[in-house]
Amino acid sequence: MRRFIALMVPVFVSLATGTVPATASLDLGVGNVPQLTQSDGSYAASFQANHVTNTTATTGQVSCYRPEVEYLVNNGPTDGYSGESPCPGATTGEVTGVGGLYPTQAGSNLGYPAPNPKLVKDHSESDIRVDPTNPRHLIGSVKWIVSPEGYNHLLGFYESFDGGTTWPAQGHIPGYEGWTDNTDPVGAFDGFGNFYELILAYQFFYNSDGTHNFTVGTHLEPNPAQASEVISVAVRPHGSTTATQWIATHGGHPDFIATYDSVGNEPDKQWIAIDNNPKSPHYNRIYAMWVDFHNRVPVPYVSFADANADGTHTDWSAPQKLPVTPDNPQGVTYLLPHVDPSGTVYTTLTNFSNFGSKVCCVSIFVDRSADGGVTWSVAGTAVAGVTPPPLRYPNTTFRDGIENTFAVGAQLDGRGFSPLYVAYEDFSAGAGNVLLTASYDGGATWATPIQVNDNPSRVDAFQPNLAVAPNGTVTVNFYDRRLACPAAGTPEAVNAGLALDTVNPNYSGRLPPYGAANYCVNASIQFYDPMLTPKGQNIRLTANTWDPQLNAPHPGSAAGLETFIGDYFGNAVGAGRGGTLIDYSSVASTYNDGGNPRNQQQQVVATIAVP
Repeated sequence: MRRFIALMVPVFVSLATGTVPATASLDLGVGNVPQLTQSDGSYAASFQANHVTNTTATTGQVSCYRPEVEYLVNNGPTDGYSGESPCPGATTGEVTGVGGLYPTQAGSNLGYPAPNPKLVKDHSESDIRVDPTNPRHLIGSVKWIVSPEGYNHLLGFYESFDGGTTWPAQGHIPGYEGWTDNTDPVGAFDGFGNFYELILAYQFFYNSDGTHNFTVGTHLEPNPAQASEVISVAVRPHGSTTATQWIATHGGHPDFIATYDSVGNEPDKQWIAIDNNPKSPHYNRIYAMWVDFHNRVPVPYVSFADANADGTHTDWSAPQKLPVTPDNPQGVTYLLPHVDPSGTVYTTLTNFSNFGSKVCCVSIFVDRSADGGVTWSVAGTAVAGVTPPPLRYPNTTFRDGIENTFAVGAQLDGRGFSPLYVAYEDFSAGAGNVLLTASYDGGATWATPIQVNDNPSRVDAFQPNLAVAPNGTVTVNFYDRRLACPAAGTPEAVNAGLALDTVNPNYSGRLPPYGAANYCVNASIQFYDPMLTPKGQNIRLTANTWDPQLNAPHPGSAAGLETFIGDYFGNAVGAGRGGTLIDYSSVASTYNDGGNPRNQQQQVVATIAVP
């Protein structure tokens, strides 16, 4: 996520303190907790009781790349920051850019790219996918950050061939180093086992105050040889084992789906789905979606192509506007395509409506296509009148992420429908809750929402992500602040790096935040059957509570208040040994579990058996 906050910040300013708009009313789902609440002690013990495992996937190797734009500001030692660092020698096997340009950096203006490779330090925002041809094969993707102060990053990947136990292949995703940032990690496997990463690559340079300047012009852009912003693809062919085995070209140039080179057309929110259903008439069709923030009114688009066995694909179709509901005065965002077992494609679209100078409410509706993406229609509205969270959650400075998540069921019913599920954030109670609803008639009607998080105290749950297991079990994971930060003098507080957290303008309590409530973060998961009857209670996915203030990237400027832990994180289900289904979540953490001594943002992969 990049442009939404930049273009729509005026309507969010009134909510920055965490207050609820005067027009808000309590959502019907708030307090409707079918599994009942549980004590914090029971929740804390649920990690071990449910045999959850954690593996830190991004600390095992040294990764470096030569960025298009260098940024030398250092916010440290506060919050653990240390600025950009030279590469000490990569161990990933990736091309670091020592002694030469990456192909897409040719044509850069004087002063670009950076003179030498930089060390990748932080890993915000993630996606994780399971190979349909081999459930032991997983690929995670994430923002691969060399400067959290400057929000300077490409996309990176980490890959496992043993069900998430080890992650030997990793590095930045090559092919788009000629843009300042590559953002919004999301990928999908085709039916051949090739992995497609959908990329938003964009150019900017830094103003003297550290803010980002997106001015279009050959004398100002770092790299005028490339379009300012592109929606594009990199493909990792089935059987690849090294960091460099990616296909990033199509037709003799980078694999562009859409390019933008004028002010007033700002692509963002790209997402991808591939039809992996062998019985579908559109098997191996790739659906790419994004939003063009066209002169401040977002317009959603879709394009498609068909995958080939060798990792290539047909030409992308001409971008097509998706239909919207008539009541979308602000425009829509957050496209999350999924394909049901019949080959019908669905996506949610999220509409933010203004009420004067405030965000009054959010509505989430669904589009569908039954002919392989050729024609689309609005299927129905899942929820309306939702109170969104504030721009920044109380007590900390990290910003809110994507409002909702979407998934499609694994089986068709007798009428040819697969269940549709939408989980979303709601702040109508003055704290973040995760709510969930479902449709069993193709999106026309939706069930009364239920509350997913079962904490008894008034704390924030946020950034839900849905997945549906092959047996129909619905999994909802989310970030969770019910557990207090570790107490002073404990090993947990030392390893959490709380002593580094000494400056926080959004917190009125004592720093470091020892024992602080609604401040530190865990991740949780809840299981349901297809009809949303709960299977147990919330389960803690992270072994250790972590501090979101440490080494958090600054998406606006190094001196800005707003920080970042990601706008979403990954959730996927695959088959384990002996037919057991395993849920894989990729979540951020700054905790030092022995391999993270500087308390940088790393990606922890949590695994749990699916009931």
